[in-house]
Amino acid sequence: MVKKDRIDEINLVRAFAIIGVLMVHSTSNAVTEAVASSYFAVYNFANIFFKFGTPTFILLSSFVLFYNYYDRPLDKTLIGSFYKKRLLYILLPYLIFSTGYFFMLHVLYYPNRALGDTLASFAVKLLTGKAYAHLYFVFISVQFYLLFPLLLYVFKKWPRLTLWLVPIGFAVQWGFVLLNHFWLAVPNKGSWAFSYFAYYFTGAFMGVYYGVVKTWLKPSLDKLRSWRGLSWALLWAGWLACGLTHVWIWYAGRHDGIWYNTLWYELLWNLHTFLTALVLLQIAFALREWNRNAGIVRALGHLGIMSFGVYLIHPLFLFVYRHFPVSSAGWYHLWYLGGFVLALALSWLVVALAFRFVPYAWVVFGNVPAKYGRQPKPPAKEGAIPAGR
Repeated sequence: MVKKDRIDEINLVRAFAIIGVLMVHSTSNAVTEAVASSYFAVYNFANIFFKFGTPTFILLSSFVLFYNYYDRPLDKTLIGSFYKKRLLYILLPYLIFSTGYFFMLHVLYYPNRALGDTLASFAVKLLTGKAYAHLYFVFISVQFYLLFPLLLYVFKKWPRLTLWLVPIGFAVQWGFVLLNHFWLAVPNKGSWAFSYFAYYFTGAFMGVYYGVVKTWLKPSLDKLRSWRGLSWALLWAGWLACGLTHVWIWYAGRHDGIWYNTLWYELLWNLHTFLTALVLLQIAFALREWNRNAGIVRALGHLGIMSFGVYLIHPLFLFVYRHFPVSSAGWYHLWYLGGFVLALALSWLVVALAFRFVPYAWVVFGNVPAKYGRQPKPPAKEGAIPAGR
């Protein structure tokens, strides 16, 4: 088996994605409470333009899995190792945080609920990713993990299918969207993996054909006047056009009460976030090419490595912070900004210190490379988790 190169750019993209998650979550109250504010356009922009977190993490997760597994023999050993890692590094932390968040909300809001009702509620929320708002993402990920060995088998058996992964992914996703829109009306549609198949299959394509993808996306001055330079210009122009239109359509609804067919929101979200993932990967290549040892590059790389833990714990800091609102109008906007800064800084600090000083911190925060922690480690991490749509 040929040893694969480490793709350090992925951690930079993870950092961008977790920043997007925190931006969306820290402005979720502002877009409902500050509609009359002169700064509402800023809040709406932050809340919509940064909605690339979940799709980017999904694409990265699929990318890394197919990059690592596609060229390996598909046997019982590989499948067993795959599920063992998902159980230890994703489902175990998910179980711990789901229990913690559920207990916190129970004590604060449902202290008199009967034990039987409490246990039944916990079981349902644990199995559907609803113990807290952001944990639905693990529910989506588990669905993909169940499908992954089957998809890997199919794509290895019929390798020509891999050339069509991107259009197949869009076809499956939009088949589900349209079926749900006109006939099914599935509750919590965003909690089903079919809503993200364009990202899953694009990530799979990138994992299988990483060399081709890297050659296309990696920026250099000598390529600017080639067809690649033109394709980059079209990529960035399409990204900005879709992103800003996505922001505008939500502003029109939230601020002016002008709402459109839900399919327009679905389409703009899909195009905006899909193109964002590609743009972020190109930015990551550019940063690494510029100066991989620069402070900002190293800091973003570290944040990306800690991103799963940050994803799991940051709502706790936002929850506490929001119980201490400011009364002065002059501090109102700084208070919202403070929520983002505090959630990012404290989450990052707590997770980093845990891995540095707490034995077996992976039980709570997932796995990171051994050099970032003092505890003994099982095999290294392969996939990515986090985000908020």
